[in-house]
Amino acid sequence: MTVLPLVIAPDPILKKKSKAVDVVDDVVRAFMDDMLETMYDSEGIGLAANQVGDLRRILVMDVAQREDDSAAKEPIAMANPAITWSSEELNVYQEGCLSIPDQYADVERPAEVKVTYLDRDGKEQHVHATGILATCVQHEIDHLNGVLFTDHISALKRSIIMKKSSKIKKARAADDS
Repeated sequence: MTVLPLVIAPDPILKKKSKAVDVVDDVVRAFMDDMLETMYDSEGIGLAANQVGDLRRILVMDVAQREDDSAAKEPIAMANPAITWSSEELNVYQEGCLSIPDQYADVERPAEVKVTYLDRDGKEQHVHATGILATCVQHEIDHLNGVLFTDHISALKRSIIMKKSSKIKKARAADDS
């Protein structure tokens, strides 16, 4: 497995809509494994393909350790995820993003969602997500649709966060050269 380089905002690929995966094959499974390795290496709980520069409709998540520090890893890989139902009840979580380092904001989303997706074997699956899993899957599906968590907050907060992210991106680029 390989740790992939993260795309840092602002970057145009983060605002593009991802394309559906035709088939989940060994190439897609290897990419899902690399995404998981990248997510774990970055201490994240979710990662969408466009966050590593790929516009396929793929995401990975693992919220188990977020909910319980002693929990074993419980990775989830999804191709072509789609929300099929959202609750009217809302929850607010403080969200962050690997593509917007060290920046957080309270985001209001549906408390529960139902999601259909293709698993690692290409089989259609359905999940009824609640709690942090519901928040995470909505956040990652937003990425696949070119939407960042900052698009759900006020323009002022978004502007402040994106300016900070831009400075971090420039500093990292200077360090790499």
